[in-house]
Amino acid sequence: MDKNILIIGASGDIGKAIVKRLSEEGYQLILHYHRNSKAIRDLRREINDKGILSVIQADLGNVVEIEEFLKHVTFHVDGVIFASGKAYYGLFQETPEEVLNQMLNIHVKAPWRITQSVLSNMIQQSFGKIIFITSIWGDIGASLEVVYSTVKGAQNTFVKALAKEVAPNGISVNAISPGFIDTKMNSHLSDEERSSIYMEIPMNRAGSPDEVAHTVSFLLDQRSSYIQGEILNITGGW
Repeated sequence: MDKNILIIGASGDIGKAIVKRLSEEGYQLILHYHRNSKAIRDLRREINDKGILSVIQADLGNVVEIEEFLKHVTFHVDGVIFASGKAYYGLFQETPEEVLNQMLNIHVKAPWRITQSVLSNMIQQSFGKIIFITSIWGDIGASLEVVYSTVKGAQNTFVKALAKEVAPNGISVNAISPGFIDTKMNSHLSDEERSSIYMEIPMNRAGSPDEVAHTVSFLLDQRSSYIQGEILNITGGW
């Protein structure tokens, strides 16, 4: 496999699962992370650095660091996986402007700029794969997560619109929309709260990061190239 894949948010639970899966499949990987350098070190050790081209640290909630990050992506990019994310819980009317700007930068502005930076090469080679990990809340919304729901909804719409624009150039753009996945993002929930959510999910369980990673692998496969502008739900029927 000679494709270079940029993974944004490689240190998160879903990001790590994606890295492991794509490393096994022979992709060459460019990894981004924000703070969790230990997770990246442990991950690299686990996969014996197989396929790792470079690792770049950046706070994509900061517009200056977004531009600095782009300068450090020195390898050509055949595919991008946007797996980074930050949730915010709280009443919308009490959300600080600083948080609003940060959430927009992480989930909207950074993906815009990163996508812009890789599109020229993808268009020249008539090939490219762009995949977003969004959220069920981007489709149906969630109380106390209005900002997160909004930016994930923006990602879904971006996927649908960009897919139409770049499809003639051989570039596919899709998203994976997870429901309740067993990650650290949900670690604040009590056992009672988890049980309550499981009762709402027809499969009566949380999804796993590996199941999301499997779907990423499926979308990267060239045999999936006719899938375009889709939001694939991984929700257990929730």
